[in-house]
Amino acid sequence: MNRNIKLLAILAIGAGAVFTSCKKDNVVMEPAVLNAINNKSNLSSQAAATLPTKAEALLAMQVYNNHFYNQYGTYGPSFKAYYWKDDNHTGRMDFWTQQEAIETLIDAYNINPSIDLKNKISYLYNGVRDGYGLLWTNNIYNDDIVWGALMCVRAFKITNDGGMLDMAKNNFNMMWNRAWDTQTLGGGLWWTTNNQTKNTCVNAPAVICAMLLYQATGDVTYMTKAKQIMDWMVIKLYDSSTGEVKGAINTSGTITEGALSYTQGTFIGACDLLRSYYPASNYLAMGLKAMDYARSSMCDKSGGILKDENGIADTQGMKSIFARWATIFVKNTGTASNYGPWLDANAAQAWSIRNSQGLMWNIWGTQTPESVRNAFETTCGVAMMNGIYNYH
Repeated sequence: MNRNIKLLAILAIGAGAVFTSCKKDNVVMEPAVLNAINNKSNLSSQAAATLPTKAEALLAMQVYNNHFYNQYGTYGPSFKAYYWKDDNHTGRMDFWTQQEAIETLIDAYNINPSIDLKNKISYLYNGVRDGYGLLWTNNIYNDDIVWGALMCVRAFKITNDGGMLDMAKNNFNMMWNRAWDTQTLGGGLWWTTNNQTKNTCVNAPAVICAMLLYQATGDVTYMTKAKQIMDWMVIKLYDSSTGEVKGAINTSGTITEGALSYTQGTFIGACDLLRSYYPASNYLAMGLKAMDYARSSMCDKSGGILKDENGIADTQGMKSIFARWATIFVKNTGTASNYGPWLDANAAQAWSIRNSQGLMWNIWGTQTPESVRNAFETTCGVAMMNGIYNYH
């Protein structure tokens, strides 16, 4: 069966068959999604240069939910849910990848708001509370704590649920108290409670989280902490000559990891959130330099498609995080004429390699196999497709 015809058929019958097996209740197909399903031209095979539509971005999110979203019971007067780790439904996603899948849903809601997507965000948040409790002190990974807090404060901006904000504040504060250290390397957040390396994967998203907490609460101590972290990163992990953001530094001051898309992307996001508050620090120029490095040196060729980063499970969904913060940066800085065509090409390429079910894996140069996919790698294309509509 032709790939696109098969996708239409699967989506048309998927609500009944897939949701039953995933124990989902009252799943709603959005009007834009139904329009995309009914309009075969929207799903026709296109060259990589063809930009996905906004309706197709929503469709990509709905396909993702069809495969991985699991609403599994009640939580007080509400419901709870999580994302399966793979298409075999062998268990829930790991802690930090779960947060990133929820952030991908938040991205989709911000582009195509709906009651259905908003409810799913709340139910997934309840699933995090149900699965991991309210305070995650038993998790040794400080970056995990930050990813979870960041998800919560972004969800709060949509739902205005004070519990989400409290969870973000309490976990960020707990992480800060155990991770911020000035005795070794003059500052920075430790990656884990073993205190062996200070990594961009905790420090850059912590800047973003702290700034969003400041915006949500008005508590200036969060903004102060964000600048403390950022100024340390600029000295220790940012290469001002190239725009590369190194991934980690050990206690002896040796760089132990190079740039990855998610660390490059969160540094860009941190620059974006700080630049208007501290114009003298020139964070805008740093963000632009970091964007230039990603475009020239983190793709299959300069200005091309982002590299696959498929080596281990933890790297497979990292392009989704880059897509999120890079596209928001482009929107907020008015730089779509510069970076838009490059990011658009990545979104179009991701959509062009979807399989007959509508899933996109993270290896954007190769057709997505029909075999079982994991939920983290398949966030990448969804995030990039929705991300470009931050600036379009």
